[in-house]
Amino acid sequence: MNSRVLLVEDEEALRLFVGDSLRNEGYAVEYASDGQEGLEKARKLPLDLIILDIMLPRKDGFEVCRAIRAAGRATPILMLTARSQTADTVNGLKIGADDYVTKPFNMGELMARVGALLRRASANGASPLSVYEFGSIRVDLRGTEVTRNGQVVDLSAREFQLLRFLIEHRGETLSRDVLLRDVWGYGAKIHTRTVDMRIANLRQQLEDDPKDPAFILTVQGLGYKFRSEGPE
Repeated sequence: MNSRVLLVEDEEALRLFVGDSLRNEGYAVEYASDGQEGLEKARKLPLDLIILDIMLPRKDGFEVCRAIRAAGRATPILMLTARSQTADTVNGLKIGADDYVTKPFNMGELMARVGALLRRASANGASPLSVYEFGSIRVDLRGTEVTRNGQVVDLSAREFQLLRFLIEHRGETLSRDVLLRDVWGYGAKIHTRTVDMRIANLRQQLEDDPKDPAFILTVQGLGYKFRSEGPE
């Protein structure tokens, strides 16, 4: 059965364009043109993914996202926003969104992020982790808060998503292409040092010795692996 996606977007032209692209990828699409309608459909319909604009009439995307999570629905939420401020993207993640795309966006990138979220939801099954601890680090996966020895660690939204992905796939060797595809939503042919830079920053923030990491490991020639038990 095709994955069922709810698209909540008030701009008609964009709603139709994104909807057509989703259907061309094989998804079944439901629509809502305002926040209240989106919330009602999110509560009633069996959905695999919600694409949710932030700037909506009646209820904004933050209100809708918060209400969906308060109702106990764990459906992945991808937020669309014309805002570029970090505070908005982090706020969306804190109230329960799983990813975000800033307008204007490339349709190929949006479809890649949709696919990545659906793959992650399928891999996680019905009972995803809520809190994960390793060493002196505590990661609240739903609340998007990371602490070290009880002190909050300041990570960007994308760094938190990278850490979450590593934890969810702990023990697996993950190539840069996989990380670019499933965390950033990029195609595998894009060459970038973004992954290496973000990994280096995570090590600086979370490892006792970033040059000899105990948890976020490099697998030479293959990629990275998260080892939760630390050094033997």
